[in-house]
Amino acid sequence: MTFSESTPETTIAAIDLGSNSFHMVVAQIVNGELQIIDRIKEMVRLGAGLTEENQITPEARDLALACLSRFGQRVSHLGYGDVRAVGTNTLRQVNDNGQFLQQAEAALGHPIEIISGREEARLIYLGVAHGLATSAQPRLVVDIGGGSTELIIGRRMQSQQRESCAMGCVSFSQRFFANGEITAEAMREAIIAARVEIRPYRTQFEKSQWHEAVGSSGTIKAIQSVVAAHEWSVEGISRKALKILRQALISAGSIDKLQLEGLTEERRPVFVGGVAVLSALFKSLNIKQMQVSDLALREGVLYELQGVRQDIDIRDRTVAAFSKRFHLDSRQIKHIETTCRLIMGQVAEKWQLAQPLQTKMVLWAAQLHEIGLALSHTAFHKHSGYILEHADMPGFSKQQQQMLATLVRNHRRKLTLYHFQALPETQQPCALRLCIILRIAVLLHRGRSHAFKEPLTIEVDDNQLQLHFPSGWLGEHPLTATELRAEARYLASADYLLRFD
Repeated sequence: MTFSESTPETTIAAIDLGSNSFHMVVAQIVNGELQIIDRIKEMVRLGAGLTEENQITPEARDLALACLSRFGQRVSHLGYGDVRAVGTNTLRQVNDNGQFLQQAEAALGHPIEIISGREEARLIYLGVAHGLATSAQPRLVVDIGGGSTELIIGRRMQSQQRESCAMGCVSFSQRFFANGEITAEAMREAIIAARVEIRPYRTQFEKSQWHEAVGSSGTIKAIQSVVAAHEWSVEGISRKALKILRQALISAGSIDKLQLEGLTEERRPVFVGGVAVLSALFKSLNIKQMQVSDLALREGVLYELQGVRQDIDIRDRTVAAFSKRFHLDSRQIKHIETTCRLIMGQVAEKWQLAQPLQTKMVLWAAQLHEIGLALSHTAFHKHSGYILEHADMPGFSKQQQQMLATLVRNHRRKLTLYHFQALPETQQPCALRLCIILRIAVLLHRGRSHAFKEPLTIEVDDNQLQLHFPSGWLGEHPLTATELRAEARYLASADYLLRFD
């Protein structure tokens, strides 16, 4: 499908696969504005089902897949590009060679992106900012999830500082209150542990860096609900209200005995861990008052999905920023992009590369393939791949970033097949074919002195490709002919047959 101007009939959905709960938001785009038409939330507690070996227990797996099947039924009528599902902390930790992810995607019927902590933070801020009055003053946004806590400082719609801390309501409830008892000592230890996690970012997020604090997501909303029900704070969450709440939890003595007005039964098992984390944040960052937002990650995903449909893609801006930062050769990039488009236009149908994201991926790789030259010319393709694999790239999921790094790392010299085998199994064939397209385009422009403007015709049939050059052209360009013969040997290692005339 094409990303054209929205119509009143356009429906999109965002799915947030968190460590504690799964959320889905469905919206219609009407005259350029989002109208929420459905929300579904299920408390899955996937993080609690993660073993010490970072495997998901069968019980947690079954619960998660059943939930995704129900979500899948709701969005089964929506096509590619209409649904975006993102996985956060727990799915970042899962180590099962992608087995659960494949099962989850099959249950949902749509791809699932695993996003980094900082990318999660960026999307959280985007969602929260859409629900706040526009202000030029810097804001601190805090989001406590099941396994991680995101800290963001931003102005208006733009996040400026983003970090993710390894602490959440599920992980801290399991770590410090596993036996169900709530003691002053356990609360003190939990708060100290959380402050240790915050310490590296304290200067970056201290009170002098922001004007107001905003909290989002289930833990903070649950705390506000309890605080409001007991009238411990006039508005939002105050430091005094948080202290009273901690005392109430300790007085209860155990999770089973928690009978706080405003606290739901499903939130109760992980509530105390979340209170400890928020208490540590208030202390470490000198927060005195926090307002609470109804919007969070899933709304951020939704707003960004709307932007992509209207041809506003944060990933394009990220790639452009990298190109500028590393002083890449814009003329050479343009030449290689043009040839990549030429090749894609001829092979996309037969090679099953018709999805818009596949074209974008090879063009992004074309723009960034020489980024490693900033370190060294020797093996620069390896440096390029390393940079792209490990850099913060706003807008890119971990899978997209891994594919981009794989394409760039293999754009010249020997193909390293295990790089492709590390990708999700369903993406491996298309990744290899995109890489071949990039390799040919780079090869044809190795001279750099001028653009390759000859009428090139390409025929493909499964794992075979034939390049047709104008009569006599290869004889006039013996170096290119030699490099094509070498390229044929490289591709043969991947069971691809390259011919040219």
